[in-house]
Amino acid sequence: MLPTLAEVLRLPPLQRARPRVVAGADRLDVPVRWVHIADVTDLAHLLYGRELVLSTGIAMPDDPDALRRYMDDLAEAGVSGVAVELGRKYHTELPPAFLDAARAAGVPLVQLDHGARFVEITEAVHVRVVNEQLEELRDSEQMHSVFTRLSVEGADTAQVLREVARMSGRPAVLENLTHQVLACDLNGADPAAVLASWENRSRAVRSGSRTVYDPDTGWLVTGVGAPGQDWGRLVLVAGASPAPRQRMLVERAATTLALGRLIEHQQESLERQTHRTIISGIIDRSYTDPEEALVRARAVGVPLQGRQLLGLVLRLRESGGGLAGQALLSDTAEAAARACRELRLPALVGSLDDLRVGILLPVPEQRSADPVLRGLADRVAAMVGDAAVLAVGSSADGVREVRRSFLEARQVGDAAVRQSERRPFYRLTDLHLRGLLHLLRDDERVQTYVERELGALLDHDARHGGDLTEMLRHYLEAGRNKALAAGRAHLSRPAFYDRLRRIARILDTDLDSVEACLSLHVALLSLDSVRDDR
Repeated sequence: MLPTLAEVLRLPPLQRARPRVVAGADRLDVPVRWVHIADVTDLAHLLYGRELVLSTGIAMPDDPDALRRYMDDLAEAGVSGVAVELGRKYHTELPPAFLDAARAAGVPLVQLDHGARFVEITEAVHVRVVNEQLEELRDSEQMHSVFTRLSVEGADTAQVLREVARMSGRPAVLENLTHQVLACDLNGADPAAVLASWENRSRAVRSGSRTVYDPDTGWLVTGVGAPGQDWGRLVLVAGASPAPRQRMLVERAATTLALGRLIEHQQESLERQTHRTIISGIIDRSYTDPEEALVRARAVGVPLQGRQLLGLVLRLRESGGGLAGQALLSDTAEAAARACRELRLPALVGSLDDLRVGILLPVPEQRSADPVLRGLADRVAAMVGDAAVLAVGSSADGVREVRRSFLEARQVGDAAVRQSERRPFYRLTDLHLRGLLHLLRDDERVQTYVERELGALLDHDARHGGDLTEMLRHYLEAGRNKALAAGRAHLSRPAFYDRLRRIARILDTDLDSVEACLSLHVALLSLDSVRDDR
């Protein structure tokens, strides 16, 4: 961290010159990057900013207007201050015109009452600056070493946040795009103090740039994810005046978190890798010709042609995280493949992500699928227990429709893990809108949709402690029946109607529009899903 002008003035070589701040005493917290000695008035073009200019004053103009231009040029160049030695041109004090010019330009002006050895001053300041830069370099190397090791080892989010908290001595919190806490390491701080009303406080901190410091909360905030594709924010509760080291720390940690999300956390058998590649190619439509998928599947002993194709998803109830989660997913995939082999069901089996195993099951057209599914479900349940649910997509007549079947199974699986009723397997009929939105709650696009539709209203409630979001919910759940909604909200009709007008104004929308209200209702349900279980 660069020394401030106040710290520079306390250095022994400057103290021996008896410095007196005669203008700009309220700006001594400016950083000093370098010291420049000059006795010319045409100086600004030689500077890069944050220099302390030392001068004997011998070349200073006497004309007040020329002095003002001189100081204005230095202010535009971004100098940290000007120190003038008495004795050469000015004997007892600097002229009032000089002081006025410095005050007008906003440049701190220091009068050196005693003769100074400028070389000692420059040496002392430059040593201080270089030492600070070396310290920053050491910090950077240490952080690089720590977070590179975490990335290589596949560290989970909790480990990354633990290092942030340890290295900073401050609480660290990871949140999603709707300001819900995903994980945190409070470094011994009181959870109630750090996390109370988190969403409201977080909404007040706007991220105008990649990394910002909010003095009201004392938060240092940086985006997590690829630029333009952020999926969260990392918050360091830094307190007052965070050091550059802390900014470097949160940015390096955010990069590690983003990389961790991209790295594949599992080791698979060669067969599982091959099956996964074929399934992914079909789902992502990577094959330009469906015949290619048929050929690849047939090559691994799974004929797809002339059969009804079912996309199945084994959805883990809990990931577990880290190596334990990877092992569970791998074991589940191998168990599903073994169950298919034991039942003599040729199938493609491979992981879809860190929570799901996909099964592409071809069933002969003359054979009913339900007995096959029941047999497979029973065998899988015997092997993996209650660790996963089996979801089934609708039948596909060809490879081109398999993507739809898998997407349906994925939706069903995510809804099924929340069902209290236990079934051998689940189909699309178990899925409703709330279940679908619950499935998509971690999707950045859904979170962005919620913010776009409701962000202004949520921000208003957060700032004013209001309840307009709940009033909107009453209105929409009552089918836009204002009288019924007012009764449910326990408000008089005029009071409730006034709130609706305020909501319409804040959201800039027409609450009499069916389409607008439908969009807002879906956004509210999405908000509930995003907040659920957080």
